[in-house]
Amino acid sequence: MTPFELAEPATVEDALRLLDPQDSSVRPLGGGTALMLMMKAGVFRPTRLVSLRKIAALSRIIATPDGGLVIGALTPLGDVERSAEVARRAGVIVRTMRRLSNVRVRNVATIGGCLAHGDPHMDLPPVLMALDAEIRVAGRAGERALKVENLYAGYYETALNRDEIITELHIPSQGARSAAYLKCTTGSADDWPALGVAVSFEADGNAIRAPRVVVSAATEKATRLKGAEATLSGAAVDDALLARAGDAAAAEAETISDVRGSAPYKRELVRVYVRRAVRQAFDGELKGAAH
Repeated sequence: MTPFELAEPATVEDALRLLDPQDSSVRPLGGGTALMLMMKAGVFRPTRLVSLRKIAALSRIIATPDGGLVIGALTPLGDVERSAEVARRAGVIVRTMRRLSNVRVRNVATIGGCLAHGDPHMDLPPVLMALDAEIRVAGRAGERALKVENLYAGYYETALNRDEIITELHIPSQGARSAAYLKCTTGSADDWPALGVAVSFEADGNAIRAPRVVVSAATEKATRLKGAEATLSGAAVDDALLARAGDAAAAEAETISDVRGSAPYKRELVRVYVRRAVRQAFDGELKGAAH
């Protein structure tokens, strides 16, 4: 790796002053699990890394009175995985963590870094999109809120400016909503997925209300499939509905070819896994009602 400056500010304000909106070689640093691999491979050669590790206010998990969650951007994924409040209020996140890379990575990688990296193969962005989560972003121009579904602009591209950092993740109360995340890997179980599918909805008896369907990894960015959502909305769950939803998702998803499979192969994965994810979330709702 080439030499670089490492800055360790103690406040968000100091960190923002150290960033340079005109220089792409100056980056904020969270856990560094992805950035360090890029540096070792020579893909990224920083002149300055602004470590956020000493900003204590960014490492926390808060259960809000309305049933939601606030998670600081520097909170390690492992802390999120082990949080009883996250398990109670957004259990799909904890279930997702069990196949997200490995325990060593989860103990170092941060929730903010995971979101800011922009890799479409990440497991958490589609899940958080399905939960209608949003982030708080701080920059020299001030603070703003941004839905996770609006964060991604393309392959490894986000809507963040170079002088902005994610400070918090806000997950609204899920109430009686059910959610599931499934991924298909072509290597080991915890490998990068060829496809990730996250779904969330309210179950009204046998009918689905307010569904959210998100795909990732098979597409250039994590993407909501609103056509599939329209197919599911208000309909009673049966095999015919799941087949229609899978067909709608496969027709809508703009899949890409890469080392994990061709675009047509991934389109078929979308068809199958959207069906399975909706069924898993719905069956989980029935199981919860039975108890």
